[in-house]
Amino acid sequence: MAKRDVFTVAIALCAFIVTSGARAQSDTGGLEFVARINPTAARPEPVRQFTFYVLTKSYSEIVKELEEKDPVPPRDQFIDGLKVSPELRTWLKAHDTLDLTEPDLDKLLTPDDILNTPEFLLAYQRTNSGGVTSGFPQPKFSEVDKTEHPEKYNKLKQDYFTALKKFIRNRPETISGVELELDGVNPQKKWDVLQNDRRRRVQRIAPNVAQIKFLAAKVDTDLEGRATISGLAPGDYWISTLNLDADSGDMRVRWDVPVRIERGKAIRVELSNLNSIDARGSIP
Repeated sequence: MAKRDVFTVAIALCAFIVTSGARAQSDTGGLEFVARINPTAARPEPVRQFTFYVLTKSYSEIVKELEEKDPVPPRDQFIDGLKVSPELRTWLKAHDTLDLTEPDLDKLLTPDDILNTPEFLLAYQRTNSGGVTSGFPQPKFSEVDKTEHPEKYNKLKQDYFTALKKFIRNRPETISGVELELDGVNPQKKWDVLQNDRRRRVQRIAPNVAQIKFLAAKVDTDLEGRATISGLAPGDYWISTLNLDADSGDMRVRWDVPVRIERGKAIRVELSNLNSIDARGSIP
């Protein structure tokens, strides 16, 4: 091949590469953003040298899917597994609470609830017996009577429950404080453990899943809180901090902000308190 032909081919190849590069560049888009946090009664502060992740899926949705794959047991199933009396299980299923130590528990309890649920009865007796409450009925039967004089035992027990029920109706304020005696059988503690264990598992797994399956790019902000990413294919993305908190003063926030990248354009986004998630009550 003549030198002139080789030169012509080289020029054409260079032109093709430049044209292809320009076309490829025009087929993608860019993202420019700045992140600032505004502490209470203070000036906005840039989020400096902080890693942001551009995901192809919302981080909150990733977390939600992981939680669905690792669910806590249904409430009734959880109650069935508690080591408490059948009467207390029935009461829990009929009431929208698992916390037997909440201050307003007395407002949920009826005289029949107290008399028919062993845990409530024992707690009520402890709260009011021993001279604490004037006129509080005292049982006149004993466990010895139960075997040696069963008829007497049953009558004395029935008399006691009748007197106790009348006393509760006449003195409803004596139910107050029962919750202080129920800490040992409080289901809320076990329920909280299940919830917290699941939260920790999701908190450990979710960032890895996000980066392995849905990461499009990641970038660190500069000292002004700015960052630029190029070469993103057109489509929907989310600017995310995953489970990491950005903080300034009294504010701790995370971001999971949707953005649409368009062909050949640089999209500009401002991350602030207004589109952030409060990290104190945020997703894992």
